[in-house]
Amino acid sequence: MAAADLRDELSCSICLSIYTDPVSLPCGHNFCRGCIGGVLGTQEGSGAYSCPECRAEYQERPALPRNRALGNIAERFRPTETEPGETGIFCTYCLLSPVPAAKSCLLCEASLCDTHLRGHCQSAEHVLTEPTASFMGRKCSVHHKVLEYHCCEDSACICVSCCLAGGHRGHRVDLLSEASEKKKEKLRKVLEKLSPEREETERGAQRLQERRREVAEVAAGETERVTALFRGIREELEALEKRLLSDISRQKEELCLQLEDLIQQLEIKKDELSRKIRHIEELCNMADPLTVLQEQCESHGAAFCGAEGADNEGREREGTEGADTEDREREDTEGADTEGREREDTEGADNEGREREGIKDPAVGDLDVGRISETLLTGLAGIVTGVKGRIPGQEATELVLDTNTAGNDVSVSGDGKSVSYSHTDQRRPQTPERFQVSQALSTRSFPSGRHYWEVEGSESGYWGIGVGYPSIERRGDQSWIGNNNKSWCLWRWNNIDKVKHDWEDTKLPHVPSCRRIRISLDYEAGLLSFYELSEPIRHLHTFTASFTEPLHAAFWVGGGACVRIIS
Repeated sequence: MAAADLRDELSCSICLSIYTDPVSLPCGHNFCRGCIGGVLGTQEGSGAYSCPECRAEYQERPALPRNRALGNIAERFRPTETEPGETGIFCTYCLLSPVPAAKSCLLCEASLCDTHLRGHCQSAEHVLTEPTASFMGRKCSVHHKVLEYHCCEDSACICVSCCLAGGHRGHRVDLLSEASEKKKEKLRKVLEKLSPEREETERGAQRLQERRREVAEVAAGETERVTALFRGIREELEALEKRLLSDISRQKEELCLQLEDLIQQLEIKKDELSRKIRHIEELCNMADPLTVLQEQCESHGAAFCGAEGADNEGREREGTEGADTEDREREDTEGADTEGREREDTEGADNEGREREGIKDPAVGDLDVGRISETLLTGLAGIVTGVKGRIPGQEATELVLDTNTAGNDVSVSGDGKSVSYSHTDQRRPQTPERFQVSQALSTRSFPSGRHYWEVEGSESGYWGIGVGYPSIERRGDQSWIGNNNKSWCLWRWNNIDKVKHDWEDTKLPHVPSCRRIRISLDYEAGLLSFYELSEPIRHLHTFTASFTEPLHAAFWVGGGACVRIIS
């Protein structure tokens, strides 16, 4: 009996099996985490939670702390293996060797094998159930009687005493089997609703996973392309940089060589001048006049001799011409002598000045910055041109309005680029393609691919731009673009901008400051976007749809408005 009692203490009262990950409620009762979690889940929304054993109520879902000690004991007690078909519950009366139980009696609170079951009392009081190790969960915690009924008002399993004299007296009750079948029926109906929903959810998840794979593939391709593009740009920039640096270095070397030669010449000149300065300083410090004069004559023979020759010539001229001109000639000779020396000094100073000017401004050029800049700009322009060639650019789509679709209150320009509201009936022939409203489509359709075009709307009047299927209605309110499920558009009405599809309109959060709009279409991706061509470009709205027909650009005008295709 000790083993049976221990097994009873280690069994969950809900699943009737040995505890698996046991947890405790605030009242102290223990359950398997999965079992009590399921019970509390069924009590969601009932206003309170209760313990399945003692019926203790909690206003909030109680926390479920793990009972480590009980869990360790249950792990040690649990049999390592159970034969297929066995429950792990053994007969209470087979003491010599454990025999699997076939049934359990709730009245006797004992489990019985087939042998002991045959001798067991068969009266109605002895309620037989599938083998269980815990009987408290199947008995009323108040009257300790077998739970046989279900109170429909309190959603609780009760005993017969609860029905007759307990707190459930007068309540509508059902037998457990009947209540169970009713609940199963409700669950089957819920299952009928949940199963298709789960299947649709699964299909949606599969679609999203496929979309995620596509996005990942496109992103990987774009990453590889952009990486290769920038790698090429860097290589070209590095080559251009090396070419420019090499040119700058070469120019620097050439100029430095010229400057080195000039510096060397100036150094020689400086040494010569220094020597002369020292010699003159020595003469200035001599006390003997004769030595100074002779040294000066030797040093400056040409200059001084020229001066003395002029002086002698003056004296000879004085003796020849007579006494009356002697003074003047002497004065002239002395003046000429002085002038000759001054001229010599002046010419020397002039020559020296020119030499100094040559020193200050040597005939050496500068770096050819203009050529460097031109090489840089040309190289960058070449790189940009190459980059544009490698990027799959999107050219503006050429559009022309289809006069065969234009309503008779619409005027189309001769080049088919602009549409305006006309108060004069255009008297065009009535055809199935022609709109009965002031609207027109483009001649070109877009069955696939990526396209964009740009338009400019008038400041006054009302106008709309967008796309539509060729099967769009041609008369009535449902023919306006946006007023059906076959068109998508942006409307400008009384300075209020909104986008519209299938009669549902969305007001834009701000009024565009620019009347030039770009419409961008990605047919395969199902994207139709509107951009305001301001500075910078501003995104206005993007429609998402699964396009099923070719699309045409669509335009409508009213109140003297005009819209022109500018791309």
